[in-house]
Amino acid sequence: MKANELLEQIREANLSYLLLAKQLIIEDKAEAMIRLGIDENTADLLNQLTTAQVLRIAANNVPMCSIRFEDPAVWKLLSDHGKERAISGMHAAILMAGRCTQITA
Repeated sequence: MKANELLEQIREANLSYLLLAKQLIIEDKAEAMIRLGIDENTADLLNQLTTAQVLRIAANNVPMCSIRFEDPAVWKLLSDHGKERAISGMHAAILMAGRCTQITA
């Protein structure tokens, strides 16, 4: 993959992420904060961005989102394809939400 193609994909991912974040915050700020792993100040800041500002930020060559969990247990729960897949997903969400609470405390 060429460098220009990679940078364009990063920009597209940034734009998608920022638009999704804004939509989640509009619909349910508290849930968005948990799902996105952000604090209230960041949620407010994202919610106040204009479309032009979102486009400028998204044009950055640095990915706006990152992998938020490092716990091997979360990876295992998310990648488990057993019969209890829905339960594994909920368990992983609970573990990640608990981690977000620890970080913001």
